[in-house]
Parts: sequence; structure tokens; C-alpha cells
Amino acid sequence: MTIKLGVPSKGRLMDKTFDWFQSRGVTLSRTGSNREYAGAVAGIDGVDLVLLSAGEIPRELMAGRIHLGVTGTDLVREKLGRWEQQVEEVAPMGFGKADLIIAVPSCWVDVNTLDDLDAAAAAFREHHGYRMRIATKYHRLVREYLRDNGVADYQLVDSQGATEGTVKNLTAEAVADITSTGETLWANHLKILLDGPILRSQATLWRSRMTEPNDADRATQSQLLNMLG
Repeated sequence: MTIKLGVPSKGRLMDKTFDWFQSRGVTLSRTGSNREYAGAVAGIDGVDLVLLSAGEIPRELMAGRIHLGVTGTDLVREKLGRWEQQVEEVAPMGFGKADLIIAVPSCWVDVNTLDDLDAAAAAFREHHGYRMRIATKYHRLVREYLRDNGVADYQLVDSQGATEGTVKNLTAEAVADITSTGETLWANHLKILLDGPILRSQATLWRSRMTEPNDADRATQSQLLNMLG
């Protein structure tokens, strides 16, 4: 057996992950063409590189098919119920930073906080006969956050892309989405509620609690984590 390390398979997240490991003496590289999901690890023996989409990595950690994985805080907490029992945070990596926020139309001048949103949602339902729609792909995190803050009379509608445009397209009244600068929200005439983000996310190295490595693999994993600091 070997230690399986899952990292994002493409884009800036993959490049930044490779740089982060390289600066700590572990070289990750992609082998073959860009269409192949094969990789190699140099600087330590007994570690295999597994290239996956960032969204797949939480489930692979949960299933115990990889021992270590790099993905966002937001994805782990959204996709894994009771995530602390299934994975352990090893190291925040300092890149891929973004906030999960709730935003409403800028023209809603009286809606700036969660209390305002709760009142607006009740008024919306009374006026329209259905619940205010909040577009998001983070159903678990948003539902828990709104419940904990006493917001009712809303419904979540699924959005897997271009969430900021759902209000303009009249498929939602508000959005809950990940943002790093807020520029796309502002361009779509949306404003972020003032209560602060639902979650501050960044790329993080995680260890699966669901694997049972043998003594050799445990020693390799310990050596790798020591190298990574």
C-alpha cells in the first residue's frame, strides 16, 4: 500500500497546490496530457498523487479512498455532515481564500442585516403567496446559518453556476455564494449583508479519519506531514 494524496486536477488551485508542496521539498507533477489525470510525487517515497476535482476530494476523504487531500473549507463543510468526525484539518494553505456570503438587491434599501432579511421574507410571502427564493449551491451551510439566526419564510433554489445572475434573471430574490472580491456581486447590483460571512474559506490540507493505514503507511504519512510542517 501507499499513501494516496488527492489534489485539484486543474487550474489555479492545482498550480498553487503544486507550488505550496514544492516550497516544502515535495514535488508534485502532472504526467501525460492535460486530459489525463495521472501524476507523480518526488521528494518522498510511498506517496501516490491522485488528481481529482476539488468537489470530489471531500467524498474521497470520507470514503477513505485517499489518505490526504487538498480542497476548500467550504466544500468539506458543505459536502460532509459531521465533518469533524470524518476528516481532520492539517494545514490552512493560505490561498484560494473566499467568503460564503448572503447578498440581496442593492435597491432593497431597508435590508442590510439578517433581521432585515427575516422581516423582508415574511412580507414577501404575505404579498406574493410564496417564500422568498435564495439561490445557492451551499444548501447545508446556508440552511444551518439561517436557522441559527432565526430567518424563516425562505426557500433555497439550486444554482450550480452564475449564481449572481439569478436575481437579474428573476429566478431568485437573493443569493448565497462564495466571493473573493465582491466585484461580480456589485456588477449584478447586489449587496452583501452586514452581519459577516457565513464561512471564511481557503484551500486546506485535510487528513481522512476513515482510513486504517498499516505501520509502513503510517510512518510515510508521518514523514510527509513533518516535511510539510
